[in-house]
Amino acid sequence: MDIDVSQIRQTFVAESAELLQELENSLLILEGSPEDTDTIHSLFRAVHTIKGSAGVLGMEAVEKFAHAVESLLSKVRESSLHITKDIVALLLECRDHMAVLVDLSAAASASMPEDVAGQEMILIDRLRSMSPQALSGDLMGGEHGRAAQKHVPAGLERGEEGAAVKGTVEGCHTPQPPEGQSVPETRTDAWHISLRFSREILKNGMDPITLINYLHRLGAVVNLTSIFDSMPGAADMDPECCYLGLEIDLKTDAGKKKIDDAFEFIRNDATVHILAPHSRVESFKELIKSLPEDPVLLGEILLRGGTLTSSELKDALRTQDVEARSEGAASKRFIGEILVSEGAVYPEVVDAALEKQKKNQMFKSREISTLRIDASKLDTLVTLVGELVISSASIDQHSNRIQDPWLKESASLMLRLVEEVRESSMRLRMVPIGETFSRFNRVVRDLGMESGKDIRIVISGGDTELDKTVVEKINDPLMHIVRNAIDHGIETPAVRRESGKPEKATIRLDAYHDAGCIVIEVSDDGRGLDRDKIMQKAVSIGMASPGQLLPDNEIYGLIFKPGFSTADEVTKLSGRGVGMDVVKRNVEALRGTVEVKSKEGAGAAVVIRLPLTLAIIDGFMVGLDNSLYVMPLDMVVECVELGEADRHASSRRNYVNLRGEILPYLRLREIFDAHGDAPRYEHVVVVKYAGQKIGLVVDELLGEVQTVIKSLGRIYRDLQGISGATILGSGQVALILDVPRLVQAVQREAAASPA
Repeated sequence: MDIDVSQIRQTFVAESAELLQELENSLLILEGSPEDTDTIHSLFRAVHTIKGSAGVLGMEAVEKFAHAVESLLSKVRESSLHITKDIVALLLECRDHMAVLVDLSAAASASMPEDVAGQEMILIDRLRSMSPQALSGDLMGGEHGRAAQKHVPAGLERGEEGAAVKGTVEGCHTPQPPEGQSVPETRTDAWHISLRFSREILKNGMDPITLINYLHRLGAVVNLTSIFDSMPGAADMDPECCYLGLEIDLKTDAGKKKIDDAFEFIRNDATVHILAPHSRVESFKELIKSLPEDPVLLGEILLRGGTLTSSELKDALRTQDVEARSEGAASKRFIGEILVSEGAVYPEVVDAALEKQKKNQMFKSREISTLRIDASKLDTLVTLVGELVISSASIDQHSNRIQDPWLKESASLMLRLVEEVRESSMRLRMVPIGETFSRFNRVVRDLGMESGKDIRIVISGGDTELDKTVVEKINDPLMHIVRNAIDHGIETPAVRRESGKPEKATIRLDAYHDAGCIVIEVSDDGRGLDRDKIMQKAVSIGMASPGQLLPDNEIYGLIFKPGFSTADEVTKLSGRGVGMDVVKRNVEALRGTVEVKSKEGAGAAVVIRLPLTLAIIDGFMVGLDNSLYVMPLDMVVECVELGEADRHASSRRNYVNLRGEILPYLRLREIFDAHGDAPRYEHVVVVKYAGQKIGLVVDELLGEVQTVIKSLGRIYRDLQGISGATILGSGQVALILDVPRLVQAVQREAAASPA
């Protein structure tokens, strides 16, 4: 069987990116809640998974460094080392370094660049200084490293009763109870050993059976359960690899040190957990949570955790069966209730197993329902669906021309199915914007610390979905806006305190749907924009005339002009006049708009409006002279006939009375310089964008149409009022109206006209 190594590497890179993002998010949570145990476990699992995957693919640089980070995290997880801001800062730097190593390994780089190697040495030294006992053996190479690993860290030498002995980087630590308070102990009088072998252990010359035989010499192996969860199918199985895990109960008079020494020669090829007889409940709870498998049955979890024997489980199942037959299924007790009532386990251990069971079930259901697909394949699918939409529209037109009832029925059925295929394929491209938003947690933290400002970020609307292409291209504009908010908008803690504001500033990222668009708002509670200062700058560089009166939205819009900046000095973040003009250019390339709202002293908000998708939309088609135009259906509110009085008054004013509401309008004939005579009856299509309604006067209404958006190319990029084109079933080309720009044109005209 041929193995596509490049495809495996791509999968590794994609999964590592997700894990590194999870790692970053966990660290930012721990910075504010250093005692969050679940987040610590999540952090450890992310690094452990990266290390394991890198080891399987032979990416030694990633595996080695991840192992060093994992060693420090194991001390944190055992509560031998407590999370501090310095540790979080170091681990964030390690996370960034791992990202670099993943990219280098994915590119099959022959050697590590000198700057990367130097950075790694610095990080390893800092990791060692944080916890020398945990890292001295792991970070030293060769024989020195292996010799150092022969000694159990002093932090784990706590006596045999209730102790947790570390195997490799994992272990279970039993917290010490408060003075004078007893902690429940499990009833097992055997040592419990959890073993998970690496797949390479056989190739490295170690046979697990030899280890089991040695344990028999130490005492009696009263229970041995083989774990087959990682066993692949027969076609994928490598006879030289080991896929087993073991759960062992050992009765022996040997001490902890002697049992620990039994695993000396497999420390690099296995993960070992050892729990002493009568260990406290907390130790088993930690072990249950740390098991790598995903068992679903509660009894199986407890059995693997060593807190329950096979005979106890069989008795409990027998009791459950008897109760079900005698009292009916409605009164059947759960297995956990029976085990607790019979004194086989403690309630705390059952709770821990139930918690893991719930998480495993959620994970499995999510795993079954998701499939990773290459983005290029998805783009190809959407392109083909677009062509299918055009072809089906052509068939529909021909069926209407021929007027064959059977053909019309078949064409109608096909159109309905094509529409369902179109909607399904477009939903495949829709992704939540929350992942993009979450990346700014780190950005705000780092830039806030760099600038000496205390800033928190509040994210809402993260589940709002939009086209993946839009999500990919909006990240850079959002980055510019956030950096500007931190540098220009947010004041220092001292200034905020003098102004009566909280010292901790707030930046908000919000997303929501509105009239067929997605709206993204980036707001802050800083000083806001200085209207007078912007105007003075505009006058000094010739963008405005002295004494000229401009509305606020136009003044604030000046910050999007190339080279415009009001910063008094250039900083690392901004001040060079490069940034906001790029924001506007990138947003407009996505057929979106951007505007600024501000209140001096209270903060500012940048509002971006984007189309939900860039590929296929539902449109409303209108006719003008001999040309056809399409506008997004989501923006159409209603259609009305232009009254006789309004037709005669059109030369004197540009608005109509719509049921008592003043509605400004534009004549598309005037905008596109139509030469033919206007029809006797004209129509007004009422559209809405950004809360503003306007009317578009057209010759005729042609109804709804599925629209495949085509680019007009560079020559027509600056064509006013047009954002694209589409091909109709008849082969004709219809132009897509740029409704946002038309609305803005009406707003400018209204602002310029005298009151």
